[in-house]
Amino acid sequence: MGDRNNVTEFILMGLFNNQDSIVKQVFFILFSFCYLMILLGNFFILTTIRYSQLNEQPMYFFLSYFSFLDVCFTSTVAPKLIVDLLAYKTTISYNNCMAQMFYAHFFGATEIFILVAMAFDRYVAICKPLHYMVIMSRQVCRLIVMASCIGAFLHSIMQVLIAIQLPFCGPNKIDHYFCDVFPLLKLACTDTFFIAIVIISTTGMLSILTFVALIISYIIILTTLRTQSSAGRRKALSTCGSHITVVIMFFVPLIFTYVPTGNSVNGDKVFALFYTIIAPMFNPLIYSFRNTDMRNAMKKVWLEKLFHKGK
Repeated sequence: MGDRNNVTEFILMGLFNNQDSIVKQVFFILFSFCYLMILLGNFFILTTIRYSQLNEQPMYFFLSYFSFLDVCFTSTVAPKLIVDLLAYKTTISYNNCMAQMFYAHFFGATEIFILVAMAFDRYVAICKPLHYMVIMSRQVCRLIVMASCIGAFLHSIMQVLIAIQLPFCGPNKIDHYFCDVFPLLKLACTDTFFIAIVIISTTGMLSILTFVALIISYIIILTTLRTQSSAGRRKALSTCGSHITVVIMFFVPLIFTYVPTGNSVNGDKVFALFYTIIAPMFNPLIYSFRNTDMRNAMKKVWLEKLFHKGK
């Protein structure tokens, strides 16, 4: 960090630079509700998978991890955002800022890799059904999750290593509601053009290439479905439809955040809101209501438990 770094804490400007207390109170209630829905929705999905036969299927093995990661990812950002809406001081220490950035990138990148794993699972199930149980064995699934975590760790540690090399010697106001690498670049008292290019070519290209690969895989899957029976096609479309919806809701705002040069901060904050809070809130609804297997499992797990308790 060197002698040039005399900043020990940052001031988070928040989602809106509007100081109106009524507006902040309204959004405090709104985001608190969103966060509660994320916690409850993912709790229902995790419990349903854990106590049903879905737990034995690779797709739901990955979905349980995705739900857990959704909670972790949102929890790195949402509680601080919610508290800061009513707080007089919206500061974050230098170390906590770096930690928040690390965990946000770690859980976010792991989610990206798990979404790829879920797409691969659907590809094998639909395009190579006879080899499905061999290719997607539980051991393979665990290895994929482990590889996802390692890949995400390498990605997020790189973001932090970039950030801690930046000299901060002047203003310490981050025009965002959480610590991220682009808003920090704006505060650095050095030329950050090359660093911005590196971030765009890593995080941005990772997002674009993954998104394109996922879309291509689903096009192959949907093309293969034409040869299947109408009942098999409906079941496959219900699961693939859920995945495609989640992928679009997560990746489109992510790409808009990390592919530009990072000059449109206000736009970035709105896009970031989509992939940190809004998409995670809708994910449990998408996976439960658009997925026949999940709906049936939820009825069985929750209604039977309530029915037995009633008896």
